[in-house]
Amino acid sequence: MVDNRYATALVIGSVLSLLASVYLSVAVSTQHWYQYRSLPASNDAMNGTDLQKLRENFKSEEVDENKYSEALFRLNGTLGLWWRCILVPKEPHWFKQPETKMMTDCEPFTLPQQFETKYKHPGNSSNEEDLLRTYLWRCRFLFPLVSLGLVFLGALIGVCACLCRSITPTLFVGLLHLLAGLCSLATVCCFLAGIDLLHRALDWPEGMDYSLGWSLYLALVSSPLQMMAAALFIWAARSHRKNYTRMTAYRVA
Repeated sequence: MVDNRYATALVIGSVLSLLASVYLSVAVSTQHWYQYRSLPASNDAMNGTDLQKLRENFKSEEVDENKYSEALFRLNGTLGLWWRCILVPKEPHWFKQPETKMMTDCEPFTLPQQFETKYKHPGNSSNEEDLLRTYLWRCRFLFPLVSLGLVFLGALIGVCACLCRSITPTLFVGLLHLLAGLCSLATVCCFLAGIDLLHRALDWPEGMDYSLGWSLYLALVSSPLQMMAAALFIWAARSHRKNYTRMTAYRVA
């Protein structure tokens, strides 16, 4: 039998774990981790042609980091872990019209792009490799997958523990959630550190501004939720074990 206090802790921990998983899944699948705001593009034909070319390059799967970053800077882009988006007009000859309706045009990062090598000067493959940015870019893609995988594994162990009517495996479930929370936090840290290093390596367009997006905050919130769930699981497992040991010793005595 499980004491009501421990059962309540397990239920609350499970709810927190579920919320954290939903938040992290939504954050990973959306593109609002980082947002750029720039001055409106000029309507002259030369600049319009240049921006059209920038838009075409942005949609290419083989576009380098420098070109899609320039598009993000100049076309009010948003950046996520798996997506990059720019704000463009619907009309094909948009640079000839003073006012037009805008739409969001998104492109996914391919798997090779997620593991591509970064350079000191972005887009220049003949330059020196930037190992720090390379591994930050890869880790910010892998860590959320590891986090969700650990939570899923913890859920499987928890179901098995319920079927076996044992609370002992809950301690291991708590440790898995603790590691998952650390991975979620590491995802945000790697992303922000990588973006900061990229900004230092590139030239900023005049009048551009940036801000953190709501997707990043969802990922940031998921980390303490996973850690709180871990604390509840670990407390329930250890407290129940001590209580069971004392009851056994009392009966023996």
